[in-house]
Amino acid sequence: MIQVIVKKQKDNIIGFHIEGHSGYAEYGSDIICSAVSALALNCVNSIEEFTEDSFSVKSDENRGLIDLDLTTVSSEQTQLLLKSMFLGIRGIEKSYGSQYVTIINR
Repeated sequence: MIQVIVKKQKDNIIGFHIEGHSGYAEYGSDIICSAVSALALNCVNSIEEFTEDSFSVKSDENRGLIDLDLTTVSSEQTQLLLKSMFLGIRGIEKSYGSQYVTIINR
């Protein structure tokens, strides 16, 4: 299962931790893993490209890990990008089930 942890401080998202593999299909053919990865990587790339916000990111393909921590107070643009990513992941969770991907707010 892919576990998506939303890191929050008050009402602001300050990062996320995504880890695991969905087990929906064989490695390389898993549309759920691909979709979650694409949403997360696009979010990271968009924050870097379209905002001035600073962050640190760690990844490990074998573990299915993408971990992002904002290192400055984030802009409205970054908050919107993060909310958009989580909206997409919630859609995947709703369509395919929480046995494959689940979101946890912290």
